[in-house]
Amino acid sequence: MAESMKGLKRTHRCGELSAANVGEEVTVMGWVQKQRNKGGIIFVDMRDRAGLLQVIFEESDCGAENFEKAYHLRSEFVIAVVGKVCKREGAVNDNLATGEIEIRATQLRVLSESDTPPFPIEADSKTKEELRLKYRYLDLRRPDIQNNLILRSKIATTTRAFLAEEGFLEIETPMLCKSTPEGARDYLVPSRVHPGHFYALPQSPQIFKQLLMCSGYDRYFQLAKCFRDEDLRADRQPEFTQVDLEMSFVDVDDVIDATERMVQRVCKEAIGLDVQLPIQRMTWQDAMDRFGSDKPDTRFGMELTDVSEVVKGCGFGVFTGAIENGGSVRGITVKGQAEMPRKKIDALTAFVKDYGAKGLAYLSIQADGSYKSSFAKFMTEEELKALSEAMGAEAGDLMFFAADKNSVVWASLGALRIEVAKQLDMIDNDKFNFLWVTEFPLLEWNEEADRFVAMHHPFTMPMDEDLQYLESDPGRVRAKAYDIVLNGVELGGGSVRIFQNDVQEKMFKVLGFTMEQAYNQFGFLLNAFKYGVPPHAGLAIGLDRFVMLLVKADNIREVIAFPKVKDASCLMTEAPSTVADAQLQELYLELTPVEEAAKEAE
Repeated sequence: MAESMKGLKRTHRCGELSAANVGEEVTVMGWVQKQRNKGGIIFVDMRDRAGLLQVIFEESDCGAENFEKAYHLRSEFVIAVVGKVCKREGAVNDNLATGEIEIRATQLRVLSESDTPPFPIEADSKTKEELRLKYRYLDLRRPDIQNNLILRSKIATTTRAFLAEEGFLEIETPMLCKSTPEGARDYLVPSRVHPGHFYALPQSPQIFKQLLMCSGYDRYFQLAKCFRDEDLRADRQPEFTQVDLEMSFVDVDDVIDATERMVQRVCKEAIGLDVQLPIQRMTWQDAMDRFGSDKPDTRFGMELTDVSEVVKGCGFGVFTGAIENGGSVRGITVKGQAEMPRKKIDALTAFVKDYGAKGLAYLSIQADGSYKSSFAKFMTEEELKALSEAMGAEAGDLMFFAADKNSVVWASLGALRIEVAKQLDMIDNDKFNFLWVTEFPLLEWNEEADRFVAMHHPFTMPMDEDLQYLESDPGRVRAKAYDIVLNGVELGGGSVRIFQNDVQEKMFKVLGFTMEQAYNQFGFLLNAFKYGVPPHAGLAIGLDRFVMLLVKADNIREVIAFPKVKDASCLMTEAPSTVADAQLQELYLELTPVEEAAKEAE
């Protein structure tokens, strides 16, 4: 039967006690991790968010009634213990912060009993994630998850403190917004007061933070909740938090400088990591050419090499055809893997097909200097030697090649490079390699829409020297955009914003918007720009991803208190769920059965 806390006040958390407290009478409260009955002595491991503590119950110390209650304790009972801190009589536990001490209990109260939990409450759980997420309130008791969330809180606090010291103002922006056509799908919220009309949950505070710059607030930040209705991955959730900031009267270097110093401070205070400044910068073009990715993992080499010039006159039609069609031939060299089994090569060939590649050519140099290749019969010995030299390959090395349009070659080899490095254990997981990727293309061609779309968003400023090409040759225009990357993961990104009306109008025109359409979607922003807008720029860093990378978690769900699974549902609350017909009627909504909707779409 549960007892009251009346008359008791917790003096310490379990993990806060140490040898310095020996001799003190303390009151601790928490959960029973384990109870062990050793005859006349009962040992209880007691747990709270600060750590684990050993409590000893002997009838001579605590009396018959308390000893009897201790005898019946089970895992996850919530208890309050009064007792004296003593040096451990048994062996010291060096694995515990409290391993030198124990509490000799004089009083016990059972504040709450517990059913047997569906899985053990322990670090590094082997329980299936689906079960853990169904009982997330239990999963959150595990020490490793608690440590992740404690670190997340520390990172958020440090971030706020740094930005406040730098003169940023924390300002909240709306959650109920106007839907916009660009970017990911919106989560829509029907309006009861305005039948047939919908709000959208914000994909980011982008427009509002630009309006704050128009309003003279100079430096804004927010730990902003954002929502995107898109397919989930290990580093993506439908709702997420970003460290969002915007600055007036600045250019690229100013935003990068403030962000670098913020990242440096957070890493130092959170995990003791010394980030050396300035962080390396690399242009988008350089990143794609060297790594096949705009978020390259620089913890290992195996960079891409363009061999188009070397093979343009060879007899292998796959290579020459790609070059003639405006593409390229590029490769990676895998050191010491000339004897890689054909079965493994075939599996890697299948792997790159997911990235648009039609196949994967390979060439190895055997120990005796001879060549083994999928295309050797199409090339002379001299051509194979020239290709190997261009790739920097030596005896014992294996080379992989992709030939297609650049976007396919980059995507397939960039992914292959990562996959091979993982398989061969080439990545140092103790490294934290930060990188800025700059000078992104302003626009990219969308074949489905048959028009240019903004690579970042429609308010990104072209680089000064490329502004002249915005209307005549939009594809060559680079943006004043920048992403910060950590270990091959995009941590965040931003840009200098367009602040002149004439440039913004040209941008909308290139994107296929009429001015009527532009004003319909963004009229409030364009109107604000008529009243004196300062040059401004900003950035957003994904807080969830940042924490995930710093704690070396495999999945972003490990650093979010109540995450969604791959289909964007919550296993614990069973959201999303159906709602009552009366609620739908209030919102003037009528549902179409899935079968009927599918037929109408045919």
